[in-house]
Amino acid sequence: LALSRHTNLLEVLEIPQVMETCVRNGYYEEALELSAHMRRVDKKHGGIPIVKAIARDVESSMTLMLSQLLQQLRGSIQLPACLRVVGFLRRMEVFSDTELRLKFLQARDHWLQSVLGAIPSDDPYHHISKTIEASRVHLFDIVTQYRAIFPDDDSILSSYSSSSGSSYVEGALFYSWVNEKVWQFLHTLEGDLRRGVGMRLDSLLGQCMYFGLSFSRIGTDFRCLIAPIFVRVIVGNFRLTVRNAKHSFHEAMKKLTLVTPLRGLSSSLPTYVSTSTQSLTPPHSLLDYPPLAVLTNTLIQAFNDLRQCAPLALGPEISQELRRLLESVVHDIGEYHKVE
Repeated sequence: LALSRHTNLLEVLEIPQVMETCVRNGYYEEALELSAHMRRVDKKHGGIPIVKAIARDVESSMTLMLSQLLQQLRGSIQLPACLRVVGFLRRMEVFSDTELRLKFLQARDHWLQSVLGAIPSDDPYHHISKTIEASRVHLFDIVTQYRAIFPDDDSILSSYSSSSGSSYVEGALFYSWVNEKVWQFLHTLEGDLRRGVGMRLDSLLGQCMYFGLSFSRIGTDFRCLIAPIFVRVIVGNFRLTVRNAKHSFHEAMKKLTLVTPLRGLSSSLPTYVSTSTQSLTPPHSLLDYPPLAVLTNTLIQAFNDLRQCAPLALGPEISQELRRLLESVVHDIGEYHKVE
């Protein structure tokens, strides 16, 4: 009997080796067919120890296959390959639909973070420029892949606001992931802007607005979250410059020794005040008063930096900082006059 069934027995005994060869060489279609065949054999002859051992070996190969498929999702992969890999994962019946969505997002997020982490961070402008480009391209690709693989999520917003149940959970899962990626980008943006990007704020603002606008195609236009970040950073830089100027002027007034009296404190208006709106050059008379000359140069530099990117929302904050500066300057000059 054994000799008459020799061929069939040999086929069953070789299943683990063939299975491992298929998995290691990427023949996942054949591996799934062998696994299904072995499950049928195990169900029919599960009481035989050798069959149980073969079934365990096949399951071990299936575990390796699962690891390889998830590893492919953690790398650079195009949509057709994504569809193929997720198709194999579905046929393996290891994850529920919600778990499969979660695994997909985790794997693609792992790859995205590796891409962003590889961008050199020495130069803040270069880092944020490359981050904007990489985030815009790769995030959109991941969203496109997700929607192609899980087409029941027609819109992340409509899914998020749909009725309760598994569809609500799945929609909320995807929406939460996209939301987290947007906030992660905004956090990186603010950090690099605070490190200093020179006179290129206007260029970065344009890039960020284009990034936010491009995501309106997937219902995630986040341009309204970008402007406040730029306003905070610009105001913070201007405030720091003004406060340093205020401190420098205060210290300089303590050490000031004038050869000529303060003309600006005479009863009549200074003769160097020009009523012409054409001349924007500071008067040379300021050179007689070094603290005022340094303060003027600092403010001119601050306004030159400001004009590169000056949203209207800056108005109230800038006005308040200037008012405080001028009040402090007038107070210091008054105190100096009393002492003199």
